[in-house]
Amino acid sequence: MPHHHHKPDNYNRAFALAVRLNVGFVVVEATYGVWVNSLALLADAGHNLSDVLGLLIAWGASLLAKRKPSPRRTYGLRRVTILASLLSALLLLTALGAMAWEAIHRLQTAVPVPGLIIIIVAGIGVVINTLSALLFVSGHQHDLNIKGAFLHMAADAAVSLGVVLAGLAIMLTGWPWLDPVISLVISVVIFAGTWGLLRDSLNLAVDAVPRSIVPEEVETYLLNLPGVATCHDLHIWGMSTTEIALTAHLMIPESTINDAFLHQTAHDLQERFGIVHTTIQIERGDAGQSCELAPQKSA
Repeated sequence: MPHHHHKPDNYNRAFALAVRLNVGFVVVEATYGVWVNSLALLADAGHNLSDVLGLLIAWGASLLAKRKPSPRRTYGLRRVTILASLLSALLLLTALGAMAWEAIHRLQTAVPVPGLIIIIVAGIGVVINTLSALLFVSGHQHDLNIKGAFLHMAADAAVSLGVVLAGLAIMLTGWPWLDPVISLVISVVIFAGTWGLLRDSLNLAVDAVPRSIVPEEVETYLLNLPGVATCHDLHIWGMSTTEIALTAHLMIPESTINDAFLHQTAHDLQERFGIVHTTIQIERGDAGQSCELAPQKSA
């Protein structure tokens, strides 16, 4: 019996304000980066743009989760968030490759850049990204979608601070090669986050068990339910970037199951594992019967 629960929190205003602030800053930072020929500023602008995309994806997931299912789309449009995050990761990795290539070229022919302008522009980024992170601080502990937005903005603030330090180093040393070096460091930071996004998006796209779930623990919980002899056809997958679903067949030979049992099981799965959509099929067949689709366990 399915059990559904959705949090009522609405972060539309927070998303809208954070997107506006960061889009405006990306335009300013990219413009000054081109003007003063600073690859560090352009790299940081690329990082901020990546997080604008992250905000839009999180915002889209929040909105799509409210769309009602239809006879044709029985889960609604939740899965679009997975496809969007996958596309975003691929585009970002492509942009990172171009950025790193340019930085390596600049190392061979370093161009002088004004450290003071870098410090001022990146300093504005520290302020904007910190304010953006604060917009999501109230929900980052209980909502993974909001937590993602919060961490993106907090990381942006840290990277912008790194660019400020690069500008100070250039002013103190006069070494123009620090600009492409810092841009390479920023690229590595962005790559680490983007690779995780790509990996998780690919896993969700092929219906892998989400990383937050240990399937053996879920199976153990189900097997320990009263009267359960075996559990088979256990499937756990992400319906979206924020919601996890489960289906399972439970063999209960002496079944006296009622709706209260199913409701309690769904409630426990949500509380213990964060699984919000549960469907359980009760069977009274031979407890020794095996399922051809059951995963092979190592000896």
